[in-house]
Amino acid sequence: MLSLLENDKLVSASACNQNPGYAVVFFIFFIRAAAKHLIERYYHQLTEGCGNEACTNEACGSSPGFRRMDNNAAAIKALELYKNNAKLCDPHPSKKGASSAFPENSAKGAHNFSACSNGKMNHKDLTPTREDFRDLNYLTEEKVYEILALCGETEDFSPLIRVIGRVFSSAESLVQSFRKAKQHTKEELKSLQAKDEDKDEDEKETASGSATAMEVEPDAASSSGEGASHDGNNIQKVGPVEVSVDIEAVRRVYDRLLSNEKIEAAFLNALVYLSPNVECDLTYHNVYAADPNYLNVFIIVMENCNLHSPEYLEIALPQFCKAMSKLPLPALAKLARLWSQYGADQIRRLVETFQQLITYTVISNEFNNDNLVNEDDGVVAATKCLKIVYYANVLGGDLDTDHNEEEDDEPIPESSELTLQELLGEERRNKKGPRVDPLEMELGIRTSDCRKPLIPFEEFVNEPLNDVLEMDKDYTFFKVETESKFSFMTCPFILNAVTKNLGLYYDNRIRMYSERRITALYSLVQGQQLNPYLRLKVRRDHIIDDALVRLEMIAMENPADLKKQLYVEFEGEQGVDEGGVSKEFFQLVVEEIFNPDIGMFTYDESTKLFWFNPSSFENEGQFTLIGIVLGLAIYNNCILDVHFPMVVYRKLMGKKGTFRDLADSHPVLYQSLKELMEYEGNVEEDMMITFQISQTDLFGNPLMYDLKEGGDKIPVTNDNRKEFVALYAEYMLNKSVEKQFKAFRRGFHMVTNESPLKYLFRPEEIELLICGSRNLDFQALEETTEYDGGYNRDCRIIKDFWETVHSFGQEQKRLFLQFTTGTDRAPVGGLGKLKMIIAKNGPDSDRLPTSHTCFNVLLLPEYSTKEKLRERLLKAITYAKGFGML
Repeated sequence: MLSLLENDKLVSASACNQNPGYAVVFFIFFIRAAAKHLIERYYHQLTEGCGNEACTNEACGSSPGFRRMDNNAAAIKALELYKNNAKLCDPHPSKKGASSAFPENSAKGAHNFSACSNGKMNHKDLTPTREDFRDLNYLTEEKVYEILALCGETEDFSPLIRVIGRVFSSAESLVQSFRKAKQHTKEELKSLQAKDEDKDEDEKETASGSATAMEVEPDAASSSGEGASHDGNNIQKVGPVEVSVDIEAVRRVYDRLLSNEKIEAAFLNALVYLSPNVECDLTYHNVYAADPNYLNVFIIVMENCNLHSPEYLEIALPQFCKAMSKLPLPALAKLARLWSQYGADQIRRLVETFQQLITYTVISNEFNNDNLVNEDDGVVAATKCLKIVYYANVLGGDLDTDHNEEEDDEPIPESSELTLQELLGEERRNKKGPRVDPLEMELGIRTSDCRKPLIPFEEFVNEPLNDVLEMDKDYTFFKVETESKFSFMTCPFILNAVTKNLGLYYDNRIRMYSERRITALYSLVQGQQLNPYLRLKVRRDHIIDDALVRLEMIAMENPADLKKQLYVEFEGEQGVDEGGVSKEFFQLVVEEIFNPDIGMFTYDESTKLFWFNPSSFENEGQFTLIGIVLGLAIYNNCILDVHFPMVVYRKLMGKKGTFRDLADSHPVLYQSLKELMEYEGNVEEDMMITFQISQTDLFGNPLMYDLKEGGDKIPVTNDNRKEFVALYAEYMLNKSVEKQFKAFRRGFHMVTNESPLKYLFRPEEIELLICGSRNLDFQALEETTEYDGGYNRDCRIIKDFWETVHSFGQEQKRLFLQFTTGTDRAPVGGLGKLKMIIAKNGPDSDRLPTSHTCFNVLLLPEYSTKEKLRERLLKAITYAKGFGML
């Protein structure tokens, strides 16, 4: 007998016949049901399609030209299609039996209006023929498998698709899903055992199995339909991080379900529906503060290993990344700590997911100076999400957070210009110190703390993004620090060294122009002529005395002048410094400073590296000046031929040297101490060493040093050898050169203290920045070289020239680079980034080739033969020294 609900009471069809009012209600009920059903069909046609890949209906998701829309837009469009009585596709055979991923919006069955009007429908037409789990508000692993088994029996997966759609499209449902089992207390176990005594044998066996193990959270598919409530006491720790979701269960469920294409489509559609709601919750309702378990939504979704597949990249993943980027700082930190416990494979999967989205978006759009990649919400959100994985990668790696260099006792003096600058609106930037990432502060770690990450840092660099990034605009956004404009310099891990170096170049140049402007304003106010440059006039044969004395005076009187653009003039020479003269100046200064005869540094023949001489006679001021020289080289974009071990750059970034750093700086000592650590015999009896060590001074005299008080009386044993090794390394890398290095670092920071250097670069990148690349790829140089004055790459002499250069040995190639560019090192990014120009310098003659090192220009006469070209070029690069006017 047909019936319907009115005011929660069952009304029969016979009652409708007896009472005309009931008949009207009955008729309206089915009119509305039919309309609702048609609208739902239009909606599902828009969101899921009919299943026919060759469908020609423009309003069908299966149509080849259809553009996917979000759920809100699809709902509006469905109403519009219903009003216009638009074409409705018949379900394709592959789609029959499958319904929406959102069952709360679906009718329980297909009610036919014509059947209703004929009065031939019976009660079973209004009752589902199978269980649709409408009351299931959250999922557990067991419940998923139960539904999957039922669907497998009927080969109809629509009930599971509905459940997944409902749960995975609702943040509230996801938060409650896949919760960890709750461990019983002793009192609960006793209570359960007491209750079990009254049960029969079968029930005892079942109860004892659950009592000795774990009790699962209440099933959500109860008659009440309410989800289980979970308070903070149910959260279990996974290592140092407390999360309530069972991650392994989530992974097992995904493994079982994602192999089915229809079920996978349900995950996709659910994510499209979920993301805007989550973004709204985080933006306006502060849901994480109210319930930290809200983080479960992101933990569960990110376990989907298909997120990087093409169907997610268009709408679903960008929207979800936008939602994730709205998480508050404590939630981001918690997520980073959780992911740091994952293995390298899982971290790499997360990286690939976000990198795939960034790359896909970049190559699918035409980004340029008018259409900035910084303004693409999807790329920006994915980069912010990638930052979480980056810090998880750091946290999960080999960390050393204890060995930090002490800050300088005396602050770097400010110049007397500060007051005037404030009056003129030119206050010093970054007075609070260098920029620090908020997530880094929340986690209490730095990138430099990580000795070895879970996966290499290079995997976080996105080259397509670097190719389209307008660095001048990005740097502007970086300095302005507004929420409306995003700068990729705030996520330096995604930038390669070349791009970061360009950002640093802009920062240095703007600072130079600022100092020049301040000087001009000073001249107007004080009425005296001031030099807008850091001018150094030096003699070649007294370059150290002239340069260091002048720099020492500047450092004492007005350190701000060090941030002016460097201008070097060699006495008696006519060269005008447009960059090339400065390059040679730095080259000559470095050669003198690192001369072993001066005694400021020691040289290791085996490693070809220099180290601070602990017994140097030079005062601390000399080491300060050397630090200034290194800082000036970075500041003026010059490459130096210095050979320091990596520990020096780590120390400049604030980290102390440790035992493992000895492998690079003192390899012989490192090997000896390593053998001591691995020795399986009796260390005390066999080696007879104490906590007193011996060093030699400049004259070869032995110097004794106690690593501990009374060290000469404390033997090294198997138990304390680890302490001995740590103290030995501490002495060699830190204590013995403490005064020299502190002075050196102080000079370096005099120039770079306001620079984003530490924020942008890792220690190994600092070395690349100072020293350039040791890999000389002349093939790349040939490909990027330009020609002028009548030459082109097809000219005979140009072909002869490159054949000659490629035939040079390594040392001759370095001399050629020194002659042409002013340095024998490749810039950051390799020789392909060096813009060299070869210009014609007249017809055949006996003149030698010449160069403008400031602009990397080689002036080459058109020699008649290849042999003459080789002879003239070799003579020029071998005996070149000094500058003149042509």
